[in-house]
Amino acid sequence: MNIIIYLAVAAVIGWVASILMKDRKNILINILVGIAGAFIAGWFITPLLKIGTINDAITIETMLVTLLGAVILIAVVRFLRRRL
Repeated sequence: MNIIIYLAVAAVIGWVASILMKDRKNILINILVGIAGAFIAGWFITPLLKIGTINDAITIETMLVTLLGAVILIAVVRFLRRRL
């Protein structure tokens, strides 16, 4: 059950990140990038900031860190789209 909640919250955060980045070309890909950003945030950003992940508890801090991961990943995808 935790994985379903994790994916749903990460998808919503990915959608919010696509709005913040003004990248509305492909919202489905941005949602998937948001989910991947949540995983990246869980592996790299949360240990640096010593904050839990959205899998541990859904709090403002964990959602902001996940949003940061999604925004970073959307920026990387946008950069790679322009390169190719």
